[in-house]
Amino acid sequence: MSKNVLVTATGYSIYCQKAKQLLEQNGVNVIENPHGRPFTQEELLQVVGDIDGVVAGVDTWDETIFQKAPRLKVIARFGVGVDNIDLQSAAAHGIAVSNARGMNSGSVAEMAIALMLSCLRNVPNLNRSTREGAWERFMGRDLTGMCVGLLGFGDIARKVAKKLSGFDVKLIAYDLYPNMELAKELNTEMVSMDEVLAKADIVSMHLPSLPETQHIMNAETFAKMKPGSVFINTARGALVDESALFNALTGGRLLAAASDVYESEPAGTENPLFELDTFIATPHTAAETYATCENVGLMTAQALLDVFNGKNPENRLN
Repeated sequence: MSKNVLVTATGYSIYCQKAKQLLEQNGVNVIENPHGRPFTQEELLQVVGDIDGVVAGVDTWDETIFQKAPRLKVIARFGVGVDNIDLQSAAAHGIAVSNARGMNSGSVAEMAIALMLSCLRNVPNLNRSTREGAWERFMGRDLTGMCVGLLGFGDIARKVAKKLSGFDVKLIAYDLYPNMELAKELNTEMVSMDEVLAKADIVSMHLPSLPETQHIMNAETFAKMKPGSVFINTARGALVDESALFNALTGGRLLAAASDVYESEPAGTENPLFELDTFIATPHTAAETYATCENVGLMTAQALLDVFNGKNPENRLN
């Protein structure tokens, strides 16, 4: 029997041609996302009945979907975070789940730094006002000499620390299970979360999205941040209470903030944060570079083929 693979990640034929060819050369019928956005539950229910494998974007995969997908044997997440996939339910249905851990960390780290610099130098607003004919003066801030605090010290945060080394910043980080050896190599001081919030001029979020970390940035934690500091989130939207972030910006606690991720995605135009010039928004695109898409595409394609051939995929999570 030939295998049907649904790709819910977008732009597959454009950015993952080698991965698609690998699957097709192995007799796989690739069904691509026609929507240009994540599938809704209703849309998934219409197509999963004869699907054997999935290259998953950020769509929700849960018991409701699995009950309608009797042939589904593997979900290869096109990325790292799997908070959109019910791992326990997948395992109960005999569905292997893997991710692309380590493959997109460099591109996400670069985006985090790009957002830091954009906040400090007001790049988006100056770009807009210059195009409108204003020759606006804006006194920015140097990244050099600042204290950058990393919430979480996993692969992405460590790459942020490495890439920031040339900016002559002081690096501090919080992690529940700190790797002290790597922290020393990267000239990063491991401290408590409260100390990161109190001391850092820039706080960059890199924690995983778990029930215990939901809204870990809230009114109380934003109030602990250094006055006039900057907040960056390239991790997951569920980590941040967006109403508290809005209040921290409008109340003057924060100089600026930037986020690539949101509590609800795709984020709606009615999001109050989008009304603020002190907030920079990007559409969950930090991992989307040509090199990353090609590498993640090949890794996820191989994970599917491994399961189809009775092998365990790399980075299996359940």
